[in-house]
Formats: sequence, C-alpha cells, structure tokens
Amino acid sequence: MRKPSVSLTPEGWPSILLAGSATLVFALLGWAVPAVLGLAVLALLLNFFRDPERFVPADPGVAVAPADGRVIKVTRAADPLSGEERTVVCIFMNVFNVHVNRACVAGRVSAMRYWEGKFINASFDKASEDNERLGVQLADESGDRWTMVQIAGLIARRIIPWAETGDHLKRGQRYGMIKFGSRVDVYLPEGWEPAVEKGARTAAGQTVIAKKA
Repeated sequence: MRKPSVSLTPEGWPSILLAGSATLVFALLGWAVPAVLGLAVLALLLNFFRDPERFVPADPGVAVAPADGRVIKVTRAADPLSGEERTVVCIFMNVFNVHVNRACVAGRVSAMRYWEGKFINASFDKASEDNERLGVQLADESGDRWTMVQIAGLIARRIIPWAETGDHLKRGQRYGMIKFGSRVDVYLPEGWEPAVEKGARTAAGQTVIAKKA
C-alpha cells in the first residue's frame, strides 16, 4: 500500500506547482491583480492538500472518524455493499477541511466497489445513491464488517483510493482522499453504537464516532 507524505498529499503537487509558477510569472510581469489572485489560489491549494498527523486513540472498542468535517446525519440505512440495514454516520467535508480519509478501525480490506454517478451537493440525502462513490469494506479483528463510502460532491470530481483489497489497515491509517469537498458515510456493524450526534465536528483518525455496546 502506498504511503502519502505527511505534510502534503502527493496528488496536490501538480496543482500547487502550477499555481505557484503562474503566480511567479504574473509577479515578474508586474501584473498585480493576477498575481494576487494566483497567490490566493496557491494558499487555498496548500490548505486543501495538507495532511497533518493525528493522535489516534488506543482505547479498545472504539471507532474513529474517517474524515474531517461535520456530522450531517446519524440514521438507519441499507449498507450499499452488504445490503443489510445498519446505523450510518455521515460526515460532510467542505473545501476548507483536510480531505485525507482514514480507516475507522483496524482491519483487512475485504471488498471494494465503485459506482459511477452525478456530482450533486454531497450534503443532500440523494447523494448517497446518485453520486459517484467508492465503498471500502473492512473486516476487523472480531470479524465485524465496516463499510466506509467516499462520496464525490458538487465540487469534488475525483475519489483517490490508496488501499487495495487484501490490505491490512491500522485504526486511523490513511486509505484515500477526495479532491475538493464531499462526504464519507460509515456503516456500523451490529453491536456498535454511535458516539456522535448531528452537528458534531470530527477530525479524521482522532474523533471517536462509535463505541462497542
């Protein structure tokens, strides 16, 4: 499994270098307005592609958030990989959040599935069925199966997986990212209870979102 850099994700470098080069050219030509706009774009890209380290809880029987953002829904819904009805925690990421996604529990990637789709606002309920998305199923040490679904949004246009079927992930380990906005849904196994409510802020790999009952 490929490991991304700590400070900035490798996928961000092409955009960052392009914006930086354009800003430098504008500045050398004395074009003040384009140079300022380029600098603003560069700052936004550096903020978007940042990849900070996180303090992952070591407590047994907990699951952490797969994404930075805000909990927009905690409800019951059909797991798109298994078809079983489960409790799902939905986390929405805006363009200012870190967009590196992390494993909610330690386990083996037992299945992955990609769906082509639309790019409507990821905060809408229908995004979980209509939008482009990638489902990753984890089988934890107890045999429980978790499903994390990355959902592209209105601005997000690319889901980037770093994990493959058969990989063993640690709790809080990076497994992918979504470029420019969107959301991640986590389907909890039976016997686990959500530890967050709608409106809660989360930090990927750090905030506890579920506990074993």
